[in-house]
Amino acid sequence: MALTTTGNHPKALWPGVLGWFGTSYATHDKEYTQLFDFKSSSKKYEEIVENTTYGLAPVKPEGSGVVYDSNIQGVTSRFTNVAYGLGYVVTREELADNLYMEVSKARAANLAFSMNQTRENVGANVYNRAFSGTYLGADGSSLIASDHSALTGGNQSNILSTNADFSEAALEDLTIQIMNAKNSKNLRIALRPTCLIGNVAQVYEFERVLKSVLRVGTADNDPNALRNLGAIPKVVTNHYLTDTDAWFIRTNAPNGLIWFDRESLEFTKDKDFDTDNAKAKAYMRFTTGWADWRGIYGTSGA
Repeated sequence: MALTTTGNHPKALWPGVLGWFGTSYATHDKEYTQLFDFKSSSKKYEEIVENTTYGLAPVKPEGSGVVYDSNIQGVTSRFTNVAYGLGYVVTREELADNLYMEVSKARAANLAFSMNQTRENVGANVYNRAFSGTYLGADGSSLIASDHSALTGGNQSNILSTNADFSEAALEDLTIQIMNAKNSKNLRIALRPTCLIGNVAQVYEFERVLKSVLRVGTADNDPNALRNLGAIPKVVTNHYLTDTDAWFIRTNAPNGLIWFDRESLEFTKDKDFDTDNAKAKAYMRFTTGWADWRGIYGTSGA
């Protein structure tokens, strides 16, 4: 057990310290909330099951009966809630001898900071691992892949056909791919972009491509079609995405990327009877992942 004693902050036992630094930095606003659809959970795990529509209607010859179709169940995505906890223990002597309330009061704030950073990193890792063959969805493919299996046969893709760094042309290609999306019976659906997501290193290029009145990087007097058509309603940059080249487009597909909150963040404190050590801890329980891969399209960059 990590124990905070008088030896952890020896300078705090004597007067004369003008100030302390390292724990009171400004923090980013919550960013993980832009990456998922949020739902509450009331069980150990939650499941979302794929279902199909019917196929195309064939021609019915005169006097003949209609052809009957059936819809079937597809893959089942299970979201198992995970508990996260962190705390600290401070000896009675340290609490009594520490002359600087600044140090003592910072502990609870630091614990809250760590818990929020945990949420940010867990959420961002769904994107950071989007192209990895180690982290697979219910259909046996990574989140962003070219081999998502359709129930009626064949594969469908939510990865840019040719991986490319962010540009006007690459963005247009990916939005067109979204416009041509199909369901599990290979029938066309009205999928549309809801937001563009990337690492903070891409913020300036996002701004140039989407906000310029005319096309970027060309002497032609062409209008910026992406801007004029409102192709990307929202732009999100994230400090916790690790790949500076990868970028993503979330769509309006329901049950795409999901965050289930099972137990909200809680803080508790107590004192050990034998040692008089003071204890404080934080606890939360949630899970993240995806059900329908059509909720996001992307590329890992060139």
